[in-house]
Amino acid sequence: MSSPNNTFGKLHIVATPLGNAGDLSPRARKILEEVPLVLAEDTKRAGLNFARWGLKAKRLISFNDHSEEKKLEHALNFLQQGEDIALISDAGMPVISDPGYLIVKACREKNIPVTAIPGASAPVTALAGSGIAPNPFTFFGFLPRKTSDMEKTLAPYAKIFSTLVFFERKDRIAETLKYLYTLLGARDVCIARELTKEHEEFIFLNLETVPDLGHLLGELTVIVGPPLEISKSSRQEVQAIIREEKSLGGSPKQIAKRVQTQCHGWTTSEIYTLVTRD
Repeated sequence: MSSPNNTFGKLHIVATPLGNAGDLSPRARKILEEVPLVLAEDTKRAGLNFARWGLKAKRLISFNDHSEEKKLEHALNFLQQGEDIALISDAGMPVISDPGYLIVKACREKNIPVTAIPGASAPVTALAGSGIAPNPFTFFGFLPRKTSDMEKTLAPYAKIFSTLVFFERKDRIAETLKYLYTLLGARDVCIARELTKEHEEFIFLNLETVPDLGHLLGELTVIVGPPLEISKSSRQEVQAIIREEKSLGGSPKQIAKRVQTQCHGWTTSEIYTLVTRD
């Protein structure tokens, strides 16, 4: 694998606050102050955010779902001329259900250096504060609009011990949760809104009894817990999965970790014992 070209500029993927300006890291602040160009999901919102953070961008251009492909070549040329670029979204970590994937992919293909400055991320922030089992979890971004597509996406998780995380709009949240009950059954739910802001709120309910949610404002992050009741995987089931995973290779420890994600009620150490005995 080739190394990044040191004569090129660097693409900085910069996480920005969800709402609380104090969450902008010193490293992120330094990058946003110094780079000659910032790609922003929305330049008007970015300008307001820069003012709140006490910063002034040298140059801001829009880079969103509608313009990403059109402006990609210009951004790559800028990087290939040795200039750095910062990529930001409206809030949180870019690329994660936000624009940016195409330019990161293109940079990797052209050996242009890429680095990510970590920080706020709505899915992880909501999950951490929810009190719902975090491991394993699956993040979907926004769910499909059509119920048939939603069923294809979520039905496989009906019997999988996994927490589900997604974004939803206020006008669809109640309908979505009621439909999820038909797919997944009764599960604990946490709806997080206004994360890190003054009116931050975590709302707890169960899919079986969804209340009126018409009063909610803003973009919502939804955490749907794993099945409330699920039987422990049998020893025979675990051993069958071990045989499959062994055929794929890896050390006993690696195999045990992979098997554990497919079994319920078994610890990695218990599975490791079976792997090394067989």
